[in-house]
Amino acid sequence: MRKNIFIIVGIVIALILGRMLLSNMDKMRSAKARAGMMTPSVTVSEVNTRNVVRQFGANARVMAKYRVDVLARISGYLTKSYFKEGDYVKAGQVLFEIEPEQYQFAATKAKADMDNARSMSNYYQKQLARYEELVKQDYVARSDYDNALAQYDAYSAQMDSAESAYRDAQRNLGYTKVKSPVDGRVGIIAVTVGNFVNSTIGALTTINSSNPMYVVFNINSKDYAELVRIDGAKAERDVEFFFSTGQKYEHKGVQDFYDNKVDESTGTITLRATFPNPDDRLLQGDFGRVIIYSKSKDDLPIVPQSATLENQEGLYVYVLDEQNLPKMVYIKTMGQTEDNMWIVSEGVNKGDKILTSGMQKVIPGKPVRIVDSIPQETQQPKKQGFFDKIRKK
Repeated sequence: MRKNIFIIVGIVIALILGRMLLSNMDKMRSAKARAGMMTPSVTVSEVNTRNVVRQFGANARVMAKYRVDVLARISGYLTKSYFKEGDYVKAGQVLFEIEPEQYQFAATKAKADMDNARSMSNYYQKQLARYEELVKQDYVARSDYDNALAQYDAYSAQMDSAESAYRDAQRNLGYTKVKSPVDGRVGIIAVTVGNFVNSTIGALTTINSSNPMYVVFNINSKDYAELVRIDGAKAERDVEFFFSTGQKYEHKGVQDFYDNKVDESTGTITLRATFPNPDDRLLQGDFGRVIIYSKSKDDLPIVPQSATLENQEGLYVYVLDEQNLPKMVYIKTMGQTEDNMWIVSEGVNKGDKILTSGMQKVIPGKPVRIVDSIPQETQQPKKQGFFDKIRKK
């Protein structure tokens, strides 16, 4: 009897243990299945490169090739103005007149003094020639000859001084006509007719040349080093200008100057491009942006647009590390190509393995399941509406 009881107890214990074992195995299978379902399926491709023209953007400012302040070089009242504000003027064109009378009088007096000195100099030159012959024949004393020579020298010096004073008076008389030193467009008249002007009063107006125009911009020294690596330092590169509204200027410029130093405070180098300006659309002091293009092409990584994601910090891709675990890598792009590829200037290199689909459920540092393709999710059937039922009928 006791033996039967032990047998029955053993059978019960075995059944209980078997039940527990089967239950644990079911749990392990379920956990493994859930883990398989939670591991996201992704596709992977290697980063390739493409031979492209490099481009770099920068803020820019428009500057006139020539910017000249028109100044009064003499003192007097401004009596006439020969132009309108905004007119285009030529070099040598008269802009203002400063009362010329006193300078005309001074020039006339200086000429009279010069003529008088010249007459006396000529007289004593003739006297000297006579005394020279007379002294040879002992008709006059040597002292008389020396006196004539001294008079000639004095009046000759006086004539030179008078000629210099006359030329200076003529110069000042010429300054009564204030002329444009360059071709360009006149700005606002700062001093109007009737005011007293002199050389210290400041600019009467300002002239800015209009065609061509300079566009000055600063680029990062690292970007400039890339341009030099591709083209060399002396290459003349194409530049495009964009107004502050975002509108593109229709004419291309040429970068024809680079500074000889890097600004220590900003880490940038100044470049300049020259633009044609036949329609006067570029104005002195205007701001905008430029894109400068490399003269030669360069190999750069490309990634599919569909492989990129974006957050507040910018565009990024998932790159697989040595353990095939995904990590976020932020990239800088130059633009989108025709086949929906991003040209990448920073972030990834040729040969990097990036995720191209299935990234929405990826967690950085967590395993992923690499597949050749991801089937589209089965869509839930839509609820039939009244009109859908009618169509089926």
